[in-house]
Amino acid sequence: MQDDSNGGNERAAEPKPREAGAADDVAFSRRVPTGDNLPRDICDRCGFIHYVNPRIVVGSVVLHEGKFLLCRRSIEPRRGYWTLPAGFMEQGETTEEGARREAREEANADIELRDVLAIYNIPRIAQVQIMYRASLRTPHFSPGEESLEVDLFGWDDIPWNELAFPSVYWALTQFRSVMDKDAIAPFTNPEGEN
Repeated sequence: MQDDSNGGNERAAEPKPREAGAADDVAFSRRVPTGDNLPRDICDRCGFIHYVNPRIVVGSVVLHEGKFLLCRRSIEPRRGYWTLPAGFMEQGETTEEGARREAREEANADIELRDVLAIYNIPRIAQVQIMYRASLRTPHFSPGEESLEVDLFGWDDIPWNELAFPSVYWALTQFRSVMDKDAIAPFTNPEGEN
């Protein structure tokens, strides 16, 4: 007898994800798959391999009339601390598009990218961060959904003890060291920092 629940197709429908505790939960074990050289999480029932690869973060150090644009985070991690407009890339966008989108989402800011300031490797959290030098196209900005507040800070007024992440400090200080240069080679992590 044919089952019409999948449109008359005799092949079973793809299994749907189930919540923990479902009768036929998947069970993963960590081992090296055939043809690979690193341990991965592999489903013991169906053989699905769960690859976890580093995520790319894009953002910018935005300067306007000698002041730096910072956003106070409204989300975890580090809610209430100051950061640069930055975040994870989305499918189908370039790093430049991602950096501009993050400035719009976090600071309602329209920015002009100049060049790549730095590429940071942060293996302990599986991230690669690409930071740009940028400026505001117009002096208009306001908190986006992920920000409690957004403001421009002179160098001496930056809330250094309230920065969300080490990479924010790195990007600000590295930016300042090349503020007046037309062309730069991108920075990497400071010595001993990763």
